[in-house]
Formats: sequence, C-alpha cells, structure tokens
Amino acid sequence: MKHKFLQFALFFLIVSTSSIHAQTQQFSPDIQSKDLKHIVSFLASDELKGRMTGSAEDLKAAEYIRDYMRNAKLKPLAEGGFQHFYAITDVKPGKNNSLSAENFVGKLGVDFNPVSFSANASLEAGLVFVGYGYNINKDSLQWNDYKNVDVKGKWVMIMRGDPEPDNMASPYMEYSQERFKVNVAKEQGAAGVIFITGRIQQNEDKLPSVFFDKTLSDAGIPVISVTRGVAEKLFEKYGKSFIETEVTISNFKQQISFETGYTVKAQADVEHTKVRTQNVCFLLEGNDSLLKKEYLVIGAHFDHLGMGGKGSGSRMPDTVAVHNGADDNASGVAAIMELASAFSFDKKALKRSIIFVAFSGEEMGMLGSKEFIKNSPVPLPQIKAMINFDMIGRLRNDSKSVSISGTGTAKEWEEILNKYKTNSVFDISFSPDGYGPSDHAPFYAENIPVLFITTGAHEDYHTPFDDTEKLDFKSMEGIISYAKNVITHITDAPAALTFQESGTKEKNRMRGRLKVTLGIIPDVAGTTKNGLGVDGVKKDGPAEKGGMKKGDVIIAMDGHKIGNVYDYMFQLSKLESGKITIVEVLRNGKKEVLLVQP
Repeated sequence: MKHKFLQFALFFLIVSTSSIHAQTQQFSPDIQSKDLKHIVSFLASDELKGRMTGSAEDLKAAEYIRDYMRNAKLKPLAEGGFQHFYAITDVKPGKNNSLSAENFVGKLGVDFNPVSFSANASLEAGLVFVGYGYNINKDSLQWNDYKNVDVKGKWVMIMRGDPEPDNMASPYMEYSQERFKVNVAKEQGAAGVIFITGRIQQNEDKLPSVFFDKTLSDAGIPVISVTRGVAEKLFEKYGKSFIETEVTISNFKQQISFETGYTVKAQADVEHTKVRTQNVCFLLEGNDSLLKKEYLVIGAHFDHLGMGGKGSGSRMPDTVAVHNGADDNASGVAAIMELASAFSFDKKALKRSIIFVAFSGEEMGMLGSKEFIKNSPVPLPQIKAMINFDMIGRLRNDSKSVSISGTGTAKEWEEILNKYKTNSVFDISFSPDGYGPSDHAPFYAENIPVLFITTGAHEDYHTPFDDTEKLDFKSMEGIISYAKNVITHITDAPAALTFQESGTKEKNRMRGRLKVTLGIIPDVAGTTKNGLGVDGVKKDGPAEKGGMKKGDVIIAMDGHKIGNVYDYMFQLSKLESGKITIVEVLRNGKKEVLLVQP
C-alpha cells in the first residue's frame, strides 16, 4: 500500500510540475530567447525520456503544450485541444512461433526469431539455400542465385547483407535490403524466407532483435531469422559447412545454391503494439467577419525517439539512452508556442485565423499531420497556407544559414519572404520544392501552399546528444521574429495565397535503384493495409495521365501484388521508360485497371 501511495504521489508531482511549468510562462508580444529556452528545457529534459509517440512522456509533453495554449487564451479544437489517434510503435514475437526439421526443434529467441515484417503464417516445405538471394541483371553486374534451383512453394535460406560489407560503394548494397531480398524470393515463387547472418557481417552468432521498421504491411509470407548454429544443422546433408560456403561465396563472388535435403516446418507470429497518442490543436480566431473563416496552420512535431534502440531511427541504434531531441524538435515546438503567445497578446491585428498544431508521430512517418489532414477540424479548402518549423535551433556558425523550402508552392511566397529578409542577419536560402521529410508534406499534397523552416541536420541529429545547452536561442529568436512578420503579412493580406505545384510530390527514398517513377506520393508509413495508399498524384505525371487519383490504393503492378511501399519500389526498379505498366487500384472499394506509361 505504501509503495502504491508513493507511486501515485510521484506521478501527481510530475503532472503538476508540467502544468505549473506552463502556467509560469510569461506571455508577451515579442519573441524572447529566455522564453524559448524555458520551453525547450522542459520538453527536452530527461524527465520526458525522449517523448516517444504513445508513451506517458508523450502525453506529458502534450499536456504541457495544451496548458500553455489555454493560458495564452487560445480556443481548443477537437477534444479539448487533443486530436487523438492510434499508432503502431513496436512489434514483438507472438505466442505461436515454432521451428523444426528432422534433426532438431528450435527454441524461440535462442535458435530463431520471426522477422518484424513477417506475415503471421506457417509453412512446411523443402528448404533451398540461395546464397545472398540476388537476381541482378544490370549492365556488367550479373548475379542470379536462383538460376539452377527450383524454389516454388519452398523455404529459401538467404544470407543477410552483401559480399562486400566494408565497401561503402559496393554495387551490391542497393540489392541487399531484407525486404528487397524477400520480394525477389517471392517473385521466384518461394513461400517462406529464412535469414542467416554470416560471419563476415557479424562475428558473434547472435539473433537480430525483432524491431518495428515503421511500415505496417507485412511480406505476405513467413520470414524468420536463425542462428549460424541452426544453419550448420541444415547444411549437414550438403557435405560442407555453412561457414565454408559463406567464405567461398563472399571471397570469390561464387554463386552457390542447392537443395538442402531438409523439410522445415515453421510458424511465424508477430504482434503489433498499438498506442493512443494525440496532436495538440488550438485556434486563434481572426477579427475580420469574412477572412476569419480562412486559416493559416502553424505546426511543429513534438515527438522524438524516446530511449532510442533498434528501429527507433536513432543514428546510434546500439545505444539505449534518452534521446532528448532539443533541436528535433523541441525547438520547433517552442517556436509555435511563442508565436501563439505573441499573436494572442495582440490578436486584434489578425484578420485571418491561425491554427497552432503540435503534431505527434512525425518520427514514425508524419502520422500526426496525416491525421490532421484526414480529420481536419476545419474544411481543408479553407486552409490557405501551412508553415512548419522543424529543427531551428542549431544555426551553423560558419554559414548562419536558414533554409526555407516550399517557396515555389505559392506565387507570392518569394516576394513576401524577401520583403522581410532585408534586415535579417541570417543567410536565408530558398528552395521551391513543396515536398520534404516533415509535417508540411501532407498539406502540400492537398494543394495547400507550404513553408518548411529549418537550420538543418547536424552531428547530434537523432543521437542522445541533441541537448538544450547546444541550442542557439538568440538566433532562434531572430528566426521566429522573421517568421512572425511573414505570418502577419499572410493573415492580413486582402487576398489568399495562390497555390502552384512546385517540385515533385514523390519522395523517392530508394532513388539510386530506380530508372523511372510514376509521379505519386506513396504512403511510406504503411497506414493503408493490403495495398499502397496514394497520398497524392503529380500533375501531368505518368500516374495522373494514366487515370490514377489521390486516395487510390495500388494493389498490383503488372500482375505482381503490391502490399506496401517496398513492394512498390521493387516493381518500379524493374520498369522501363516508355513501356506501358498495368496498375490495379482500389478506388472507393472497387477495383480499377489503369495503363500507366512511365
């Protein structure tokens, strides 16, 4: 009883402290560095443990932002200022995993693990070893591990990585992602994949951990990992050890594939961890009877990487420690909070309304901003612009460079930005492209003019060393003050901004492998099940010309099933420019067949 009382008392103290922290903030019409530091110091404190989406600390940060907005006299939107949604944050082995062959029975976590993107499925079939699992036919690079074996309906055993692990320019790298290798195996007819980590990749014979790769869609077939000890058992009938075979393949680039002579029975089962999280949404209403029904969204994401670890996005994935995320993105959140305070202090000047949004789930694929777009508290056509702050606290001393992207998404952007740039001490660079890896992208996909303001990445990005004391709060003050002038101009201008498409709407994360693209914004976070959601279609691009529309779900290309962005990229890698591609989509639940010419 005493222990429970102490736990409750500690929880109450933490919650009360965050509320008091918000209430003690001084509101002012000016942007002040001391106030920015006050905000960042709380959001990036060890107490908040990196603000992982869906965690107790994520909620604590949201409550802090909400209390601040309330105290600044803004109007809460959605549920008292919270726009709730659910996110998948992790995967773990389920209860129904098994592995056996005629000469052994495997133990979960010791001999084998399911791979995080495995389908929950079982298979009893023959096992074929296929080396690195390549089927490469590219100019002088030729490697086909499936040439002399029949893998239809069988398990295939594939070595992870590539034969040149120390060569950062290895031509094999682009073919060595695990999902890519699984797609190659499926195309050859394999019904299950067993991954093995060779000695040249990892000296210790250790199973990789099961971690969420931030894509919901599974591989469609069972995929498991086994130790080298298990592999050696499955090589017994071959006559040579796995280690000997690995050395021959890797050192001499020799393709070795063979039937192992074993039948493997296995079941893969993974469970997703589903959590509730929330955007924080508040409204500052304009004063013009007509223009107040038009809105400017000012946004920044408040989530970060929690304690880091595998699959978190940390650049130090083997280090479990608080990833405070002072620059990424407590700095951006401090900007929107200070702007809310400043505009609220003298809101009579506003004609249009401003919605301030702190997004959750950005680190997991812009989940919060997509949720805002999907369930917008105001009609989307009434949102006339969106300005996104993401990492504005680490101005480089050598260049003093601030980057503003999206300047081509409205005809008026550059004229407005240049008007207030004159007296700036910063070197402000413009980029016209409206798409980018942050929360403005879903707004751009809705034909809303956007700006993305950032000071860029740095050596502490996505590491445990992104701490408050490393931020330049005086420079942040100047950046936000500049943005405040731009925002004031937009809210008070007689006419709304004129949207124009600028740059591709497709973010190609595997650009090195692709010869052609279709011109879409794919749902890279995998929020659409049983297909790839189309978040946007580039004007006059191949997809639009072929009849594809925003909201379609791609389910097949040239007869090959598409379950996620990895399947899509795999099929894109095989397309040829000018050749018609048959794309099957679901539109409002009905299948449509489109002919697309990339």
